[in-house]
Amino acid sequence: MTIHTSPGVAWPKTALDDAPQEQTFPADMFGRVGTGPLSGILVADFGRVLAGPYCTMLLADMGATVVKVESPDGDETRAWKPPVRDGESTYYLSINRNKGSISLDLRDPEDQKIALDLAGRADVLVENFKPGGLDRFGLDYGSVAAANPDVIYASITGFGTAGGASLPGYDLLVQAMSGLMSLTGSPDSPAYRSGVAVFDVITGLHAAIGILAALHERDSSGKGQRIEVNLMASALSGMVNQTAGYLLSGTVPARLGNEHPSIYPYEPLMTGDGDIVIAIGNDPQFRKLCQALGLSQVADDPRFAAAPDRSLNREELRPMLQAALARKSSTEWFDILTDCGLPCAPINDVRQGIDFAERIGLDPVVTIGHGPGSMPTVRNPITFSETPVSYDLAPPAHDADRQSVLSWLAATSPKNTAETHQTPAEQLAHPSRKAQR
Repeated sequence: MTIHTSPGVAWPKTALDDAPQEQTFPADMFGRVGTGPLSGILVADFGRVLAGPYCTMLLADMGATVVKVESPDGDETRAWKPPVRDGESTYYLSINRNKGSISLDLRDPEDQKIALDLAGRADVLVENFKPGGLDRFGLDYGSVAAANPDVIYASITGFGTAGGASLPGYDLLVQAMSGLMSLTGSPDSPAYRSGVAVFDVITGLHAAIGILAALHERDSSGKGQRIEVNLMASALSGMVNQTAGYLLSGTVPARLGNEHPSIYPYEPLMTGDGDIVIAIGNDPQFRKLCQALGLSQVADDPRFAAAPDRSLNREELRPMLQAALARKSSTEWFDILTDCGLPCAPINDVRQGIDFAERIGLDPVVTIGHGPGSMPTVRNPITFSETPVSYDLAPPAHDADRQSVLSWLAATSPKNTAETHQTPAEQLAHPSRKAQR
């Protein structure tokens, strides 16, 4: 068996290869021991605010060594307060775990050299500057790839690099321009934004998916590539049935409040003491709902028996459902309908949502970091049976890891590695799989 540790490089076969082996990576420059599927991958994180840092946090959870490059003023989200924990922005803390921080002024020649050196060693570079914003520092894709041909270079923008290149890329602007706000709220209310920067998050996920796909392809070809994602394109993709519905039917969707345009009932409905969300997706579920509510005759009514008819006649159906639900509390109906296998839910606040996840065994809260600086964080939603994610490092203070990064760059410079004639096993002590080449 030949062990391929990176594109185009193989270690010689040894007697130990006859037995199953598991590749492991020693502690990286931040003291993290590689366990996740991306252990040994070095990510230069030139992202800021949400989309870029969310992407790189997911990569870091999966074992990648992420060096967060910040300006002398720090990531903007450090100042986004309240709420705070020990004076630090919880917004910043929510998306920067498992990383190290170095502050670099790209206008300063020495700091610019450090940034170029880091980009030249990285497996992955993530940036969300305005299009062309890194060109004058020699950190554009063409310049970085010239020195580092197999780099995966991910660019995140608001509106792409063509006609929208000059537009500022804020999630709220994209929610407005994409049409999402026109769909959010009741028919007689103003347009509303989502309660979270949903397109920043979706774009960060798209960037992470693209990076993982490019790393997989590089394992075969040995070639790097540039990945481009933007909030506007992610928004149109993430609105799925709404954008597709317009393209396929010509119908422009409008605000329906909490109702669904195609299925009913699929909304909050009032009970004896408060709302309960009922989500009926097919005809057998509707028939079962009617039986549970004591409305068996309604299930046979031709106005409501089939899903398209229920959607068209929802204004006639809703009062019948409300009258039946008014006989019991939301808690009672939740238990009754859940026991019947029907999809329903109370409307929780965030605290209640986390508590509910805890009750059903999802263990949503884990501790990040160690010692006095440790803190609670929301669990990464991906579970790997063999290469688990980890929660080693609390979000870093501004420039907290400067010396660790500089020491690693010095120790792994081509000059030093050539002089010391490092073997592949010795080079594994460095966190980038490039060190194995």
